[in-house]
Order: sequence, then C-alpha cells, then structure tokens
Amino acid sequence: MLKNVINAAMLFSFLNLFGQIQNFGLVLHGGAGYMALRNNPEKVNVYLAALNAALDSGYSMLQRGESAEQVVIHVVMMLENNTLFNAGRGAVLTEEGIAELDASIMTGYDQKAGAVSGLRHVKNPILAAQAVKDKTQHVMLSGAGAEKFIFSIGLDSVPNSYFITDDMRARWEEALKNQKYGTVGCVALDKDGNLAAGTSTGGMLMKKFGRIGDAPIIGAGTYAKNGLIAVSCTGHGEYFIRTSAAYQVAARMRFGRQKASKAIRSTLEEIKNLGGSGGMIAIDDKGNLYHDYNTEGMFRAGRNSKGNRFAKIYE
Repeated sequence: MLKNVINAAMLFSFLNLFGQIQNFGLVLHGGAGYMALRNNPEKVNVYLAALNAALDSGYSMLQRGESAEQVVIHVVMMLENNTLFNAGRGAVLTEEGIAELDASIMTGYDQKAGAVSGLRHVKNPILAAQAVKDKTQHVMLSGAGAEKFIFSIGLDSVPNSYFITDDMRARWEEALKNQKYGTVGCVALDKDGNLAAGTSTGGMLMKKFGRIGDAPIIGAGTYAKNGLIAVSCTGHGEYFIRTSAAYQVAARMRFGRQKASKAIRSTLEEIKNLGGSGGMIAIDDKGNLYHDYNTEGMFRAGRNSKGNRFAKIYE
C-alpha cells in the first residue's frame, strides 16, 4: 500500500515537472491604501474571515473544474455584496452623496473583455461587465446607456440607497482626506489552463465630474492573457491608467522577459515615482500567486493546487 502511494506521488511529481499536470488557483483583493486596523485585531479578523470565505468558495469551484471566468465572477460578486469593501453594497460616495460603480472582466483564452462605468442602480457591476463582453460587440458601456442595456437583459436593478451604508454616509459627511483605495478584484487559473481577471469598485471617495478610475479600463486595472498572466489592480487609478499598469506587467514578461514578480514590482515603482500608490494581484499560467503593493496595506488572499495559501492585510 505504502509503495503504491509513493509511486503515485512520484508519478505526479514527474508529470508536474514536465508540464503534464495543470495547476490551478486564484488570488483576490479587497483594496489597498491606509487601513487604520493595526490596533484593532477584532476588525482585522472580520476582514480576514471575509477574504477567506471568498477564497474558499472560489477554490472549491476550481477544484470542481469550473472555469476561471466563472470563479472570478463569483468571487467578485461575493466581495461586491459584502459591505466591508468599496464595491457594490458599501461603495464610497461621490461629491453628490451617491454611489457610482465601475467594473471590468477579461478572459485570457480569447482576449475578450467587458467593462461598465458610472452605474447607479445595478446590483452587481461585475455581472454587467460580463454581459457587455458576452452580449454586445463592444468592450465598455457607461452611465444611463449602460444601465438601459443591462436592464433590458434582466439583470437586477436596485435603488441607489441599496449601496449606501451608514458608515459610508458618515465618511462622506466628514469628507475624509485620507483615501482607502477600496477596489476589489480576482484573478484565476482553471484546470483547462485558462486565465481570467476581474475588478470592481465604487471609486474614489468624494469623486466628482463623472470621474472614472482604472478599474473599468482594460489594460490599466484588469488584464488577462493565456500562457502568460492575469492581473487585477487597486490604487490611485489615474496613475494606473497613465502607466497601463495591468498590461505593462504582461508586456514586461512577454517582451522584456522579466519574471512576474519583477514585472509587478517595477510597474509599482514606476507608479510610485509618478506620485501614485496602490497594489496588484496576479496569477501566471503555472499557477504561481503574486501580490505586491506600495501602500500601508492591502486586503488579499490566495490559494493554488501546489499547496500555497495566504490571507493578509499588512506584511
């Protein structure tokens, strides 16, 4: 019996060494920035529990053989529905005191993408982004036109008050100066070797003039390409747009032959040198997990079939 177990383990290692076993996994984030949680262990545990719940749910889907895209959608929806995070319910408010939501999704096997911005009544913006990808010939829809399309295909409509929690209302009324970059996102690699990335956000607290950050911008906040990497970003969106941050990571790997960790770190350094801050999560085609940031902290968690797992806020 023991001999059979050893032989099976050796066979698995051999096949994995030569690329015959497809690894899988996911990474998710709940935003980066100033957290103010170091002296509040109870609240830290609440956030970690939320991250772990989304991680476990997504990983179980991957184990069952579900697609990277569906895992990304599912995990991002869980984070959108959780009032702890700045996406969906619990989103920060604009200068006018309303919630405006953005999201994007990209699949690596066909390089198709969908994005939405300025939504005020769509319960789960990530589903709207997926609908743009799958049911239109476009990549991005915004505002009232986006909502008209979204409701025409039957996605859930909610009053804007659905997104607004007492905590976010209080923060809006105080017009806080310290920003928390509360975007959420997920990247995944499935058993078929397909990569996907998705990002969703309520944007920047007190934003005005219809401001749009990087979250719904393909190549800035979200990017995926099979055989390479899937990336989701969080931070000061203007700088991620100016540097094409998510795509830059892939380009550094593909054309500059950089390792993923260096590509991510170099991109964040460029953002920092311009005056911006934030973080990134990624997973490559081998199932390796990546997470890096240049802020005080970043809510993040990840797991892969190699046995790696983490859930962190700070270090």
